[in-house]
Amino acid sequence: MRDIVENGAAILEYTQGMDFHAYAKNRLVRDAVERCFSRVSEASVKLSSLAEELFPAHDWLAIRNLGNVLRHDYNGVLDSVIWTTIVERLPPLLLELETFLARYPEDQETL
Repeated sequence: MRDIVENGAAILEYTQGMDFHAYAKNRLVRDAVERCFSRVSEASVKLSSLAEELFPAHDWLAIRNLGNVLRHDYNGVLDSVIWTTIVERLPPLLLELETFLARYPEDQETL
């Protein structure tokens, strides 16, 4: 969970102050965001069904599948889809995970 939060926060940091057009024009930021999303995806795979049990409001199948798209169908990655994910889906996910993890500060290395 902490890997998802860490990489999700990095995505928001990298794109802070940007609109879609600035994001689409900045290859360095797009590459960094996609790498972070790959890590988010991999971490969600490791969470397995626990993710759906604890946070059912999120589309965990799509989160897991995003990693496959980024790795194997990278030419098919649409900047507009990634941007929508950054703006609309990532903040609520991070908020829910951060709220949950705040209850377990002593378990920082195990969750």
